[in-house]
Amino acid sequence: MRGSEADGGRRTTRRFPLFTRDTARPEGGGRAASGDLPAPARQWPMLVVLSTVAVGLLLTSLDQFRVGALLVGAALLAGGVMRWVLPSVGMLAVRSRFTDIVTYGVLGLAIVLLALMAQPKPWLVIPFLKDTLHFTMKN
Repeated sequence: MRGSEADGGRRTTRRFPLFTRDTARPEGGGRAASGDLPAPARQWPMLVVLSTVAVGLLLTSLDQFRVGALLVGAALLAGGVMRWVLPSVGMLAVRSRFTDIVTYGVLGLAIVLLALMAQPKPWLVIPFLKDTLHFTMKN
């Protein structure tokens, strides 16, 4: 007998439910500051990342592509560092600590590298990439 009288005769199963009713809070997903502070101050890590991204996008729209993209990538890298160092980062915590750090780090590093290699006059030249492109585009 799977059900009991204590739980109303309901069948208990070890399967995952078809519909999720709630989710677990990510580790470090609480407030970043005490509850008596105003809402923006409690979420300061997220505000730092978002404001840096906003400044980077503004610079990009003002024809400073490389500097703006570097700021966006740096903001993501800073988000990854804050997620690693701080015990509680508020809404900056989305998944597990490891997943957040890897995601912010990989995306931030990719944006920074693309900004450094952007044409014309790239600040970073990786010789084997040009050879790889020529190898793959041969007729």
